Amino acid sequence: MANTTSPVLRPRLENSHRPRIGPDSAGRLMTTAEFDALTYNDCAEGYRYELINGVLVVSPAVSSAETGPNEYLGHLLLVYQESHPNGRCLDESLPERDVFLLNNRRRADRAIWTGLGRMPDERYDIPSIVVEFVSPGRRAAVRDYETKRDEYLGFGVKEYWVIDRFLRQMTVFRTGPEGSIATVIPESQNYETPLLPGFVLPLGTLIARADLRDQSSPSRKSRPPGPSQGGSNG
Repeated sequence: MANTTSPVLRPRLENSHRPRIGPDSAGRLMTTAEFDALTYNDCAEGYRYELINGVLVVSPAVSSAETGPNEYLGHLLLVYQESHPNGRCLDESLPERDVFLLNNRRRADRAIWTGLGRMPDERYDIPSIVVEFVSPGRRAAVRDYETKRDEYLGFGVKEYWVIDRFLRQMTVFRTGPEGSIATVIPESQNYETPLLPGFVLPLGTLIARADLRDQSSPSRKSRPPGPSQGGSNG
């Protein structure tokens, strides 16, 4: 009688997929096509991924002092869209979106599309407004006030909002005849834009919401004054 060998049964491993990239992947060279092909399952959770000049940049997830006000901003925009007579001019407002620059991929805190009359195609439709909530540290300030300003406005973004809970103000950058123009709004004032007629941004309320989350963190630190916020003619 011939000998028979029973197959070895191995237990099925659940959730055996391992992310392809994570914090140890920072500095890896990638093309935009390779970056765009990454899926949610390819990336370790708890980090933000950007592609800058062909290099993968991995950063910690933003704090609740930034996500909380951002969620409230999203709520205000949704109420405007659904209840204001001019709300239909707001096509879409999305948090944590990749902005598909020519050679870079930036992760914006919020992207807002207006005036299309349809849902935007995120890969091809340039956001009308990009919003960033400033993170602690001088390096973050330079990135938000200068580097991203040049990238977003150069790409065709009409308004770039930098909401800074440390300086307690918002800076709105636009493109002017000779470079970027900066308008600073203190927390005591509201902000209105012709891109969203009738929408009123209560800046003080956003900063107050960030304060509540900052106060709950034992490691709260204030950022020293950042770089100059003016543009080439502002």
